[in-house]
Parts: sequence; C-alpha cells; structure tokens
Amino acid sequence: MLRSLKNQVAFFRQFRQRFETTGSIAPSSRFLAKSMTRFLAKRGSESIRVLEIGPGTGPVTEKIVPALCAGDVFDMVELNESFVEILEDRFKNDATWTAAASMAKIHQLPIQEFHPEQKYDFVISGLPLNNFPAELVAEITSKYFQLLKPGGVLSYFEYMYVRPIRKVVTRGVEKTRITRIDDIMKGHCDSYRIARDNIWLNIPPAWVQHLQLSEDA
Repeated sequence: MLRSLKNQVAFFRQFRQRFETTGSIAPSSRFLAKSMTRFLAKRGSESIRVLEIGPGTGPVTEKIVPALCAGDVFDMVELNESFVEILEDRFKNDATWTAAASMAKIHQLPIQEFHPEQKYDFVISGLPLNNFPAELVAEITSKYFQLLKPGGVLSYFEYMYVRPIRKVVTRGVEKTRITRIDDIMKGHCDSYRIARDNIWLNIPPAWVQHLQLSEDA
C-alpha cells in the first residue's frame, strides 16, 4: 500500500512536470493492466520475448512479471529517469520482481532509438500518443511493427473518445494534428486489430487495442 501511494505521488509529480510524455494524472488501473497483458497471459510453453514501452511506475509491469518463465527476455524502454529509478528499485527489492530480474532490462532512451538484435512476441505500449506531433506518432507506431515478430501481438491503450471530441472542439493546427493522428491509428486498427477492450474502471476510462501481425508479415 505504501509503495502504491509513493508511485502515485511520483506519477502525479511527473504529470505536472512532463504532461506531454506522461499523459495521465494517475497510473493505469489494475483492470487496464490486466487487459494490456491478456494475450501475454495466454502464452504457450516456449520461451518468449516481451517489450514494454513507457512502463512508467510499473502498473502493467506488475502483470507482466508473473507471466514470465525461465528463458524469456523482458525489455523495457522508458525515457523518464524518475520512473527508471522506481523500476530499478522494484527489481532489486520487490520479491516478486526480483525473481524476473535476470531476464529483465531497462533501456532509458526514446523508442525510435531502440535497436534490439531480435524482434518480440509481445509489444505492450503505454505511450500517450495523443499528446505527440502527428509525425512522431507515425514514426513511433511504425517502430512498433518493426519490433514485432510475424504473428506477434501489439497491445496499447488510448483514452475513450479523446480524439473524436478534440476533432470537434479544436480548430486550426491542433485540429489538423489530432485528425492526422486519428487517421494513423485507424489505419493500423483497420489492418491489424484482433480485439478491443473497454476499460471503464480507469482514470480516465480507456480502450485497449490489440493488433497482430500476420504470420507471413
């Protein structure tokens, strides 16, 4: 309970200082985290590679860690140094997390600059894409698919109705930006989406989108 409160305080502090990359006033709820990892939870017995992008204080990581088995690879890409420190502390001092420490690695850099040697079975992203320039969203989402193995699953969330509302109430450059992001994300969903979850018990409520590359991609 104390750790959870500290993480919420740390998250809110980063929200105030870096809204454009934090994106929310509170960490993801356990309900959203469960949805983000539901395809990972159905994994088979073979070793897998998992990438989490923008783990923040670790609410989704909390669900990923117990799903890992010996021989798996778990990489995290987090730009915020305060969140990196929190994650590192969990892997050192949290009994559940330390069991996965040998297969986990945190990379502090933009996802566009991350160049692993192999692709991933699961890519799970918590990045607040609606806050970014449209060109950056196009670059980041293209990177998602570059990092996925054929047959791999990408899971990410977006707050409900944000883009539709912004498209109506904004004007000028901001309307152009949000419309372009909407077009980009709709294009990906139309091509690859296999499921969408409605998560009402989250602040704010969210959709979790699950996309999958074809086996022959």
